Amino acid sequence: MTSATTYEFIAVDDPAPGVRRITLNRPDKRNAINNGMRAELFAALEAADVDDAVHVSIVRGAGPCFSAGYDLKRAATDERPYYTAGGDGSWSRHVTEGWVHIWDLAKPVIAQVHGYAMAGGTELVAACDLVYVAHDATFSYPVVRVISPPDFQYHPWLVGMRNAMELVLTGDAVTGDDAVRMGLANRAFPAAELDERVVAIAERIAGVPAELLQINKRSVHRAMEIMGIRTGIRAGSELQGLASKLPAVQALLAGDPISSVKQAAGQ
Repeated sequence: MTSATTYEFIAVDDPAPGVRRITLNRPDKRNAINNGMRAELFAALEAADVDDAVHVSIVRGAGPCFSAGYDLKRAATDERPYYTAGGDGSWSRHVTEGWVHIWDLAKPVIAQVHGYAMAGGTELVAACDLVYVAHDATFSYPVVRVISPPDFQYHPWLVGMRNAMELVLTGDAVTGDDAVRMGLANRAFPAAELDERVVAIAERIAGVPAELLQINKRSVHRAMEIMGIRTGIRAGSELQGLASKLPAVQALLAGDPISSVKQAAGQ
């Protein structure tokens, strides 16, 4: 079954009973996340959340990778999908509100990662409730080498202090297997089996009544909130805003930040 809604930046289908699948569909742009894509993603997830036939959603990427991160040519200038107060750190606060919105949905959301997830792509992955990856997938946040700490600073809660420090101080990529070891992902599978394995897990989850899934999901998120995850991430937005004022960063932003980020990523 395929959703009747027409989208520009995503594709939607139902690969199994109770399972909605959303595919980031800008393969020629390596699924770079612009504001239009985020608006469509949230709309599709919200539609699944109120659809009695859906118990769980999957988010994946079309083409060679999950996502290359935010579309640096368009993300900050296109109309935002929802209002966020301005001032320093506004962009970080804005995207964080969107990612936390996924946490607050009633039904669980699974990230399915192949190829690479970079920067904003890793934020989308972290916002999902479960994460399954290809063994050879990679996660990276090269922006920390040239511009600022991440917009969505989930790291200490998901991977612990030492791993968090290594990720945000080096910006180096980690493999799918390392992501599982650190706690960024649940399990890794051969790339050729990833679709099948993730749908099978989603079918298993879909066998649980939706109203019970909602309570089960919320129980984990509430525990994370007691450990301070939302407060910490919100504080991180102010630090992200502060980084933009540093002379070295100001000089880079006045030049060619896209090339600088690509150089930091080794591309």
